[in-house]
Parts: sequence; C-alpha cells; structure tokens
Amino acid sequence: MDAARLIDATRHALASAGAMEDIVTEAWQAQALAEAVGRHLAAHGPFEARAAARGLSEAGGRASGALCQSALRTGGLRAGRLTEVRDPWQVLTDLGELLGEVGIALVGVACTCEEDAVYWQCIEAMDAADETGDRVGGLLRRLTLRERGGAA
Repeated sequence: MDAARLIDATRHALASAGAMEDIVTEAWQAQALAEAVGRHLAAHGPFEARAAARGLSEAGGRASGALCQSALRTGGLRAGRLTEVRDPWQVLTDLGELLGEVGIALVGVACTCEEDAVYWQCIEAMDAADETGDRVGGLLRRLTLRERGGAA
C-alpha cells in the first residue's frame, strides 16, 4: 500500500480516536509509519538522502516497545502494509503534518489524564513525535538541496 494512503488512514484514526488509550495508540502508529517510510527511502530513495532516511527510520523505531501492546489490541501495525512511496516529498510533508497533529492530540491527553502511567506515556510519545518530526524536516531539506543540485 502507498505511504500516502497509510498516512491518511492514520490521520483519520487519530481524528476519530475518543479514548486516551486510542490516541496514544495512534501516536505510536504514526511512529511506526515514520520508521517504515524511513526504511523504504533508505533502501530505495535518492542516494544523497539515504543516511537521513536511516535516521528517520531509527527515530520512528524507538517506539517499537510501546507498540507491541497497542498493536495487539488494534489488530496490527498499519506501517507493515507499506509497499511504496510514490512521491517522497509529499509523503514526508504529510508525515510531518501528521506528527504535528499527534503532538497536539497528546498534549490534550496529558493535560486531562488522571493516571500517571498514561501521562508519562504521552510525554514519551510527544518526545518521540518531536524527534521524528525533526528527522522528517532534515530529510526534506536534503531532498530540496538535491533538487537544486547542491550538496547536503
């Protein structure tokens, strides 16, 4: 499945998530998607961007421990269905926007939750989304430099 469709599915699931646990689950789904997109671009993307794509994959992958329980509860990771990235620039732009939406949703959960465990899950997920968003931005800069013929 194309990355753009998976990003749309995750965005829709995040928007329709009502329970705090569902929002946290979608945050980790977004992280897994970032890992998969990074891994795909590291293998198939432009040579100049492959190191940055590996960094994106690593940043997204830092959530894998938290994902195990969530994935079992929701029927698996959407990111596992990634087969192609048709337009890397657009996919990365959309992924960056999704990670921003994830951060906003997590702030809302952290501010309203009454359980320490959920609060700290939100803080961990916000940190992960922030770092991953930074990696997306770096990869977009590399792609821009490549298009302009400059060195990264």
